[in-house]
Amino acid sequence: MKKIMLLGSGELGKEFVIAAKRLGQYVIAVDSYNDAPAQQVADEREVINMLDGNALDAIVAKHQPDIIVPEIEAIRTERFYDYEKNGIQVVPSARAANFTMNRKAIRDLAAKELGLKTANYRYATTLNELKTAVKEVGIPCVVKPLMSSSGKGQSTIKTEDEIEKAWNYSQSGKRGDIAEVIVEAFVKFHTEITLLTVTQKKGETLFCPPIGHRQERGDYQESWQPCVMSHVHLQEAKQIAAQVTRSLTGAGIWGVEFFLADDGVYFSELSPRPHDTGMVTLAGTQNLSEFELHARAVLGLPIPEIVLLKAGASAVILADKEGKNPTYIGIEEAIKDPRTDIRIFGKPTTRPYRRMAVVLTYDEVGSDVNTLKQKAIDLAKKVKVLSE
Repeated sequence: MKKIMLLGSGELGKEFVIAAKRLGQYVIAVDSYNDAPAQQVADEREVINMLDGNALDAIVAKHQPDIIVPEIEAIRTERFYDYEKNGIQVVPSARAANFTMNRKAIRDLAAKELGLKTANYRYATTLNELKTAVKEVGIPCVVKPLMSSSGKGQSTIKTEDEIEKAWNYSQSGKRGDIAEVIVEAFVKFHTEITLLTVTQKKGETLFCPPIGHRQERGDYQESWQPCVMSHVHLQEAKQIAAQVTRSLTGAGIWGVEFFLADDGVYFSELSPRPHDTGMVTLAGTQNLSEFELHARAVLGLPIPEIVLLKAGASAVILADKEGKNPTYIGIEEAIKDPRTDIRIFGKPTTRPYRRMAVVLTYDEVGSDVNTLKQKAIDLAKKVKVLSE
């Protein structure tokens, strides 16, 4: 049995803890607030500000974990190098965590060092610099904080009048103390995909069937698997994902995001952990969900193959106001539909657009994923989040 410290305890962390517990592991779930989803199923919990390096050092010294698994960006990841030197396994690696927790590091690695095709981009640390950057990359463009998650602080600029609003929103949505943003030219894509990529301690790099997804406000709304794409583009995406993950090193699952455009595949972003769009795998679309794959890879257990078993889709259920002690109505109405399931995350508070649950649907391989996607959307609309 290994002692695993999970840094960040949201819904993705919760499913990882369940997968790890099924493999007999001991988990300490850490977050900035109490009763976060993963803490509800873990062996122990800690509540700290993970951007406080001393607080992070203190709980690592207290628990002496064998493995540290980051689930969010807002962590003093530079501490990971010392933990690794002291014999603690950092997932996927200290190098990977430090590069991918900051959009600047991973984008420069992809575009400048590895020479991958990406959207034209600039950086800005002030409103005036943002105005200059927008002028250079052109309108429309996308503005994202270097550190954020679930689309927080991300917006699309369609006119010059929206630049200041985008800057202010980026600062309100950033995680940590980094004000800098990345400004990306708008890629004329027809599909966004996530290619879940599994790197192993022993064994070859594996790929899940591609997952299509749609975003609003920078956050995913629906995902479906498999996503139809050409063999040539899929092989190109696999080659890029293998190249980036090999450079970053380590074992675990990675959510590698791409834009599919008429002129090819564009690398977008990369997360060194289970990906929110990959919740569709909880519908049983694969022989192992992304969380089970992550747990196996982290623990160095064999993954003989990844097989597509079903076609599936997911659609999120969002809160619409600030509140606490949420309750849900419409669950019975939603899941009486055949081949349907729901996951309530267990978040103790609500806010507008906060992701609170997900509806899952599935059918036989070869089924029309657009039909499944619409079914998931319609069923998600039946569920309402109420709060005090």
